[in-house]
Amino acid sequence: MECEALLRDLLMPLGYDGPLLDETTLLGSVTLGASCQDFTQLCAWLASELKKICRLEEDISPTSGPEDADTFQLEMSGLLNELRCPYPSLTTGNVTSRLTTKENCQLLLAFLCSELQAARLLSSRQDPQPKPSEEYDDDFCDELLLIRAALGMPLALDTPVLQQLLEVEAKITEVLTAEPLGLLMNPLLKTPLTLQQWEELAHIHRILQNEYDCRMHMLVARFDVTVTSFHWSERAEHGKGDAMEKLFSPLRQMMHTVSQVTLAHLLAVREDFSCVIKTSSDSSLINTSSSVKKVLMGSVPDRGGRPGEIEPPMPSWEKRREGGGGGGRQQRSGKRNKKKQ
Repeated sequence: MECEALLRDLLMPLGYDGPLLDETTLLGSVTLGASCQDFTQLCAWLASELKKICRLEEDISPTSGPEDADTFQLEMSGLLNELRCPYPSLTTGNVTSRLTTKENCQLLLAFLCSELQAARLLSSRQDPQPKPSEEYDDDFCDELLLIRAALGMPLALDTPVLQQLLEVEAKITEVLTAEPLGLLMNPLLKTPLTLQQWEELAHIHRILQNEYDCRMHMLVARFDVTVTSFHWSERAEHGKGDAMEKLFSPLRQMMHTVSQVTLAHLLAVREDFSCVIKTSSDSSLINTSSSVKKVLMGSVPDRGGRPGEIEPPMPSWEKRREGGGGGGRQQRSGKRNKKKQ
């Protein structure tokens, strides 16, 4: 009974709550071995708990009667080989007679319990919760982190994404409740989109992004060529080249050739964003006013360029040069004389 008490103490922390927690019942089951249905059910439960943690290929099925004892022992033999069981009494000899003694059955339960304890201990030392980047794509996780930072919420990489979204929603509701009405306008996109519409929208976004990237590459190339041409001047050769490089280098680093606009910006657009204001309007001039625009230019030379004020050019005639123009007639007359001959 001492051995059964030890097995019971091993099974209880593992979460087993079956009938074999009773020492008397456990003693009777290990005595019958593979012929006992309760014993095979306990072994199958331990194997299933192991399979949840370890990548095991072998499966153990509980028996429905003594006639399934041989099949159970064959399945258990494959599992013990996969687990590299160090006990020869459980891995050698006749397969159908290994689990017919009480000692071997006690040893089997002790081995499976110890393997399950070790597997759970090693699993607990690893990261129990997957990071958001493992569940969703990188763009989604980046936007989620930016939202939490904007709301003043701490980063929670170990928290499930769904829970983070609920926390963000509650925080946004709290902020909007504290602000006066009308501070935030209605969103421009009010209609919920279907999955197919989101896919089409993503396709359009990729096309526009490629177009933007192409235009930015061309703009940056023109900028580089223009700055390079400045270095060809004589002033650049006499000490001004370093000063120009110092001035243009920060501007060049600010030029991104990849668009920073995502679909999240579309969801954040409000109704006032669709109002197109002319650049010459008073509201725009307030923001674009500059002292340079107030400088008046003096008199400048007339550079022309007005086609309506130019008369059509007349052809100029030149006098014929002496001896010119007769060569053709002489050649033609010579050809006629040859044909007559």
